[in-house]
Amino acid sequence: MLRCIAKRCLEACMGKLMSDPFASARLIVIKVGSALLVDPAGGALRRGWLRALCADLAALAAKGHQLIVVSSGAIALGRRKLGLKSGALRLEESQAAASVGQVQLAEAYADGFEAHGIVASQVLLTLGDTEQRNRYLNARATLKTLLDLKAIPVINENDTVATAEIRYGDNDRLAARVASMMGADLLVLLSDVDGLYTADPTRHADATHIPDVPAITTQIESMAGESVSGFGRGGMASKIAAARIATAAGCDVLIARGKDDRAIDALRNNGRHTRFHATTTPAQARKRWIAGVLKPEGTLIIDAGAAKALLDGKSLLPAGVRQIDGRFERGDAVVVKDQQGREIARGLTAYNVEDAERIAGKRTAEIEAILGYRGRDEMIHRDDLALTVTAS
Repeated sequence: MLRCIAKRCLEACMGKLMSDPFASARLIVIKVGSALLVDPAGGALRRGWLRALCADLAALAAKGHQLIVVSSGAIALGRRKLGLKSGALRLEESQAAASVGQVQLAEAYADGFEAHGIVASQVLLTLGDTEQRNRYLNARATLKTLLDLKAIPVINENDTVATAEIRYGDNDRLAARVASMMGADLLVLLSDVDGLYTADPTRHADATHIPDVPAITTQIESMAGESVSGFGRGGMASKIAAARIATAAGCDVLIARGKDDRAIDALRNNGRHTRFHATTTPAQARKRWIAGVLKPEGTLIIDAGAAKALLDGKSLLPAGVRQIDGRFERGDAVVVKDQQGREIARGLTAYNVEDAERIAGKRTAEIEAILGYRGRDEMIHRDDLALTVTAS
């Protein structure tokens, strides 16, 4: 009898885990659209909805998940505060509205998370922050530090300074870029619909919901429609474009309805959604990118001890570096070779060439005294290193 009861309990627990799409995700990025945050009637912030979202995310954080929120809504809130007319805004009006709305948005998120003992931070990004190497590294390091300190970063595109030429175009793709940059396991795109359909369900009564997308094909892309909310720039097409970016970086993607209160809690309890499956893991995607996509700007020659350490899965320390060739900046890709000229690995250097030459061959404890600032302990951290030869 006791065995039967235990078996039923185990099966129930396993069923719960299987129905919870967040269960196995370490780092989760949640994208919130303007149409969810802002009341379409008057343009006011839906504070009750936001408080419920913060409660849901606090429950995820309590289970050990790391969370990043990518939130729209600043322009929509700011235009109401400034009394700007309805319809399309000029670029400078959008930027002015964003500068006002970002204050309201940040304050609302801070209050919502503070009620659960969680610190929220505001991070504003532009396209260059995920495309230019030094800015990419700085943004990534800042976000990682915030996560390590148990804070929840709230990210928005920096509409105050972004122009038509450099903006992401919609926060779905911004969220995908952030998920890729941070090596997230799961990206959740909260929408005004509960996933992907074979056709636009608002226009086609016979449209069928698609719960699972193993791969994004031209047929899947053809099912996307346009945004009908009147607030955001993105529609289903932008969500599928975002899913393509994220899944290629090893991140699963969920599209789910977010309009109702406790949208995340509903997802945890088997709420309807569409899941796009990653084509690799975040670690494998990053290693492949480092090894085969980035152009190396220099070469580090290392001793036998350092070569063995790399093959054992460790980082490259300055002490093992014997020679440096080329011109590179912090975050650039470099080739790592042994003293016989054999390529061992490729990686992203934590120092520019001038500083790397000064600390090459030195112990980690000496770095601060030599450079005058506290840099990283590693010349190349193992997370930023991809082996290109296997151990013999």
